[in-house]
Amino acid sequence: MIQIDDTIISRDIVQQNFICDLSKCKGICCVEGEEGAPVTEEEAKQIEVLLPSIWADLSVAAKEVIEKQGITYLDRDNDLSISIVNGAECVFAFQDAEGYWKCRIEEAFEKGKTSFKKPISCHLYPVRLQKHRTFTAVNYHQWHICKGGIELGDQENRKLFQFLKEPLIRRFGEDWYQQLIAVANYITNTEFKM
Repeated sequence: MIQIDDTIISRDIVQQNFICDLSKCKGICCVEGEEGAPVTEEEAKQIEVLLPSIWADLSVAAKEVIEKQGITYLDRDNDLSISIVNGAECVFAFQDAEGYWKCRIEEAFEKGKTSFKKPISCHLYPVRLQKHRTFTAVNYHQWHICKGGIELGDQENRKLFQFLKEPLIRRFGEDWYQQLIAVANYITNTEFKM
């Protein structure tokens, strides 16, 4: 394990090769699983503000879930999570003409409708954060649907922390990321740069 400030980081973050390969997984992480994506109260507020501008684009089933319970719910660990349809599919997920699962929130960001890109838990995936009393655990979530991401990472020799540079900086800041690079250089005996 690696400690930077109040985070405890799995060594997999700096050792595992990974680049998300949408051509293989088609974004299935948006629709598979047992819980919705973790979200902070602040993120939920930002999504509530954005909701009217994307409402017409949501599926009928997603609208029904949101009308019944809202955009979030408390999961079995009592954590705030994005609401899901049929026990799996994110209410903001949609499938494009090529069969890729995408996010209505991120689509709105790309169209300039909002400055909020998407929940940090989605942006960081396959890294998951777990808040403890005195620290935040930063772990690599290994899932069979991401096998293509490992293969592409191996082909390009790109580490998980490099692939996730933008969301890691978004969540923890540039100074934290610089410290992570220094640790990665030491552990892997490689010269990574910002």
